[in-house]
Amino acid sequence: MKIVTSLSFQGQCREAFEFYAKVLGGKITAAFPYADAPPDMPISDEKYKTWLMHCWLEVGDQALMGADMDVDWAPDVDKPKNGFDVTVHTDDIDKARRWFEQLAEGGKQVMPFAATFWSPGYGALVDRFGVPWMVNTIPATDWKPQP
Repeated sequence: MKIVTSLSFQGQCREAFEFYAKVLGGKITAAFPYADAPPDMPISDEKYKTWLMHCWLEVGDQALMGADMDVDWAPDVDKPKNGFDVTVHTDDIDKARRWFEQLAEGGKQVMPFAATFWSPGYGALVDRFGVPWMVNTIPATDWKPQP
């Protein structure tokens, strides 16, 4: 079984997923615009032709899925995302810090990247596309928090 988070955008799905692929070292394996939809699909307005109806990003053995939606199809898509975070974990603190800094560019740091009582490096942010993220460093077995 694989649980995959699906993210919704309003015309920025391709840009966001290209950014995530670059930051996380992943590969987009599917990106289907509405222009390629079957002719009987009800979404025919020209402004949606380049929007993605489906995007899939592989990062190692994990994945993110995404699509562009408009308020007529997803009434709250234009509201701030809440109630979830895309969370990435690594045992490499330098990699975690780099992910955090890159994902935070143009966005908002919610909790700056720093040591916590559970991790040598953790941070929370909302990226420039409005997606909330948590970046966590998995501690080594002998790691102890600093007093």
